[in-house]
Amino acid sequence: RQQKWKSSVSIQAKMPPCDFVPEKYKSYPYERMQKIREQNVSPSLRLYYKKPLLLHQGHMQWLFDYEGKRYLDLFAGIVTVGVGHCHPKVTMATQKQLARLWHTTNIYMHPSIQEYAEKLTSLLPDPLKVVYLTNSGSEANDLAMFMARLYTRNFDIISFRGSYHGGSPYTLGLTSIGLYKHGVANGFGCSTTMLPDVFRGPWGGSHCRDSPVQTVRKCSCSEGVCQANDRYIEQFKDTLNTSVPKTIAGFIAEPIQGVNGAVQYPRNFLKEAYQLVREREGVCISDEVQTGFGRTGSHFWGFQTHDVVPDIVTLAKAIGNGFPMAAVVTTKEIASSLAQNLHFNTFGGSPLACVVGAAVLDAIEEDGLQKNSKDVGTYMLLELAKLRDKFEIVGDVRGKGLMIGVEMVTDKDSRQPLPSEEMGQIWEDCKDMGVLIGRGGLYGQ
Repeated sequence: RQQKWKSSVSIQAKMPPCDFVPEKYKSYPYERMQKIREQNVSPSLRLYYKKPLLLHQGHMQWLFDYEGKRYLDLFAGIVTVGVGHCHPKVTMATQKQLARLWHTTNIYMHPSIQEYAEKLTSLLPDPLKVVYLTNSGSEANDLAMFMARLYTRNFDIISFRGSYHGGSPYTLGLTSIGLYKHGVANGFGCSTTMLPDVFRGPWGGSHCRDSPVQTVRKCSCSEGVCQANDRYIEQFKDTLNTSVPKTIAGFIAEPIQGVNGAVQYPRNFLKEAYQLVREREGVCISDEVQTGFGRTGSHFWGFQTHDVVPDIVTLAKAIGNGFPMAAVVTTKEIASSLAQNLHFNTFGGSPLACVVGAAVLDAIEEDGLQKNSKDVGTYMLLELAKLRDKFEIVGDVRGKGLMIGVEMVTDKDSRQPLPSEEMGQIWEDCKDMGVLIGRGGLYGQ
């Protein structure tokens, strides 16, 4: 049956044309690369696929392996290459800066940090106008936690179950996916609360989420009423009343959960949750590492789709199109709490990073990539919804813009996750047909 399915699909599947010719691969043979990997690279850095890819060159949406095979990259280095591999504008700006000045620390001014700080903060609403530049998303969330605690003089921070906010010992307390947890002490002062997942959670309905595609679950809610939202808010209140003190440092959430599989909440949940947190003197942190920079299509930042303004925003991944950089943007008052003592970052805000960041912002605007996310993403979501209606194993299609999740199940009634072996086969088949996609969710499906 599988062979019949595969043959019918691969006849229809035609890769879009590409006139880019990659350079000839000239490094070690594949087998030697594998051997070095086994001997000299940390085993915690796991590889994808039964026969791992050896990639050699990238051009916009394409990747090429050592044999010259072309892949359509729908995963973009774990949603990082936001404007395309080796985007000419970003590449040119980087090369020019490489020849001028790589690094000098923040004890001096250099043009690009001021230029970039102004450019980036101009895209955020008041009062989010002060930026601290770092090197990774984990580092940004680490600093956001620190700032929240310094500013409020409280300690406890709440996150959703299923959230991913980094792998550093500090942020692991917020990250709530068992696979990332190690058996050592971490996350003192971090509490998790029920994830308001309208597909897999206890409550959900047919028009809860801000997406062109809703769940197949039915509900009797009238216009403007969401019973699922009300019940999830009750759970959030229960966490506030049982797991934390009367005053807290803050609450962190991704506008759409990324690593957990593009999970969306009921439309008004974050708005109500933010209000409850602020009543407890806590600050609200929006983790925009995966939702930022126009990816949701309708807005530049994910929090804007929830009609909220956070107190702290963390940015990474697409911010540098693959260059290691990240940022924490906050208010003047919160930023000032960090200035009471010394807090220094050697590489954050380097001349090179700031030039890359500015070129990425220019490319997003000039190439119309936010609109592209909306147009292409909505088209993809609606087409994928047809597959959901056609196949029993496609349980849910969700997301907004080009942040899309397809949840695979054994059947729609039970919503049981599709077993790993079957999921793995689909994943391998996609790769063999030249399409690279990511796997997420607690069950990797």
